[in-house]
Amino acid sequence: MPRSSEPSPRLPSERLRVGECQVDIPLREVHAPGARRPSRITPKAMGVLLALADQPGRVVSRDALLAEVWPDTLPTNDVVTQAITSLRKAFGEERGDPRYIETIAKTGYRLLAPVEWLGPAGAVAASMEVETPPAVAPVPAVEPAPPAEPVAAAPARSRRWLWLGAIAALLLLTVGLLLWRQSQQPTAPKAPVTDRIAHALPPSRPPSYRLITSSPGFEGAPSLSPDAAMVAYVALPSGQRGTAIMVQTTDPSPPRQLTQPPDGADDVAPAWSPDGREVAYLRVRVGEDCAVMVVPANGGPGRRVGRCDPDNRPSLDWTHDGRGLIFSSRGTLGDGRGLRVLDLASGEWRSIDYAANARDIDALPRYSPDGRWIVFVRNSPLGDFWRLPAAGGTAQRLTDLHTDLGEWDFTPDGRAIVFARWRESESRLYRLDLDTGLVQELGIADGDQPAIAANAPALAFSQQRNYFGLYRFDLSGQKPPERLFPSSGRDRLPALAPDGRQLAFASDRSGQFGLWWADLQRPDSLRLIDGVLPETRHLPEWSPDSERLLVVGTDPGQTTPGLYEVVPASGRASRLALPSGEPVQAAYVPGAERQALVVAGTGDGRLRLTLYDRGSKPWRSLGSIDDVARIRVDAARGRVLFTRPGRAGLWESDLALSPASIRQLQGEQPAVIRYRQWDIAPDGSLHLIQRAPGCGAQLTVLPTAAAGPAGDASRRCLDPVRIAASNGLSLSPDGRSAFVSISESLGGDIGFMTLPSTPEALWPGVNK
Repeated sequence: MPRSSEPSPRLPSERLRVGECQVDIPLREVHAPGARRPSRITPKAMGVLLALADQPGRVVSRDALLAEVWPDTLPTNDVVTQAITSLRKAFGEERGDPRYIETIAKTGYRLLAPVEWLGPAGAVAASMEVETPPAVAPVPAVEPAPPAEPVAAAPARSRRWLWLGAIAALLLLTVGLLLWRQSQQPTAPKAPVTDRIAHALPPSRPPSYRLITSSPGFEGAPSLSPDAAMVAYVALPSGQRGTAIMVQTTDPSPPRQLTQPPDGADDVAPAWSPDGREVAYLRVRVGEDCAVMVVPANGGPGRRVGRCDPDNRPSLDWTHDGRGLIFSSRGTLGDGRGLRVLDLASGEWRSIDYAANARDIDALPRYSPDGRWIVFVRNSPLGDFWRLPAAGGTAQRLTDLHTDLGEWDFTPDGRAIVFARWRESESRLYRLDLDTGLVQELGIADGDQPAIAANAPALAFSQQRNYFGLYRFDLSGQKPPERLFPSSGRDRLPALAPDGRQLAFASDRSGQFGLWWADLQRPDSLRLIDGVLPETRHLPEWSPDSERLLVVGTDPGQTTPGLYEVVPASGRASRLALPSGEPVQAAYVPGAERQALVVAGTGDGRLRLTLYDRGSKPWRSLGSIDDVARIRVDAARGRVLFTRPGRAGLWESDLALSPASIRQLQGEQPAVIRYRQWDIAPDGSLHLIQRAPGCGAQLTVLPTAAAGPAGDASRRCLDPVRIAASNGLSLSPDGRSAFVSISESLGGDIGFMTLPSTPEALWPGVNK
């Protein structure tokens, strides 16, 4: 019987202790001491761990592991290596110091650490750090201690004072807790919630949910009817090129197609009306048109109620009274200053008065269940939740998370929100309690796009399974596309070195996203670089001599992303000491060994490009440009090219970031939704990768002479069906090849579950 991560009668328990680590088998999580969050491993890696745990201290051969974990298949030997690498990283092992798993050359592996199966009392959550209300000092969790040596009894008087002190401390703690609870408002915290996602509690048991869609292909962006009986979502119907809005019951049942998009159009972003009678959505023709549509929920023709920007698709929701739609600050053909409301009866737009700044990007607005507040996300990918009175007024910051926030929704009582957050190349779902500020993870792997019914405690979400592979395209058209380093994982961020030989990229082929390196002329050189888990927002950046990389990511000992310098030849990854801000991208400066260009947050969610002198301690700023989203260094022309958040076009400056050198090169391209999907060729032309009518991945080449319309462009379809990843491409130094991450398969299903009414439902004891 093959090994599985699911509990079975063969397993003594759902949890076990391996050395100092605790393992939750159903969740596939390893809790290492000192780690801020557990490491999730693949089902195969869990199978390998269970096989080794059956025989602790004994050598288990590779053949035995293959037969046990990969039965009835013909895998290569590297699948075992990848599983072992994943386990070692989860256990926190350092290279050359095997404390948990020992490699026996040409034979197999041996589990060195002792194994203990834990009963119900050995809950993994007991070893995690529990967040407490702000007015109460946190009480550290304590691991069960080993039997102690007998000691002499303390004098009776000392014992009395100890007891009195403990009772007094308990009384103070209780009074503080009561006073704190009385001071809280149910709608939102009075002070910003700090970044507690790093300390988010994992659920003590796997959440109970079911997948209610199972058609081949992609299904996502769910929206629940107010009574939670029906769900609307986006899917690609069989035989169609564009996505449509589908509707079905929240039980697994055949869906019906609600909208009929014309050729070349996609219907996206469904939102169910408060009365349950209509569904709003967007009809988008890439680069051509974007229409705001409303269709009866029981079927019928849709009606066009407004226009939007096809290159900067807005987010939307219904107003509390159901008479209009509220939109994000960008994408509605307005001036980008703040949230806007479309009145459905008159067709008129109005701006919400809250002193919005054109530099801020306010998105994903939602009305609170009582209709008093509008809550929205400001300036993601270093975003936070803000709120303002529904009639307008002063916007108030609710959180201090500085993170990549995605879709979110209120619970029916308005006391909590569930949100998606992109971190370490994976999307997770979290619950934020607005009374206490506690953030708790729901424990749903690859969970995204949460939607909650207005009148029922029910949650729908998407569980994405999109797989991308790396391809080399010969731009002369003489050679067919070449798949590089095939795997069953998700390969992203192909970064080609200036020498044209070395390729770095991100992949989860080892179980979690890691940084991989290879010499293209030696395919067997492919290997994982330990010490950094890359964020998959921007490509790694090579040094001009092709010897080093700058990578934004994390490591097991850190809770926030940082900037790392990686030397592929040695496999060394070192975290660099930035003086301030959370980095999102960095690059070397040609001809200046001691300098670096860094795009980082400014503390208010905005992004700033700074030129640093790395030779000084701390690093000294030599110049900066505000509102920079992504950069590319054009060494041949001594310039930096960049895009701006929420704005179409391309800008340049000199390498010193001199204010007088800043000018706009293109006024329309890259479009806002493609702000990362570009590179500069050796001749200075702008290469864009985008989806186009009749082509899944089209390469467009534009000159970069001066600001204005896109001008003459050459276009070539790289793949007629499959799409390119949204996080960039890499051109070879001679301009003859493009390295692109292309979709192998786009998959996803809609999940549905009863929403826990209190934190206690998933995290017993959290409020005690």
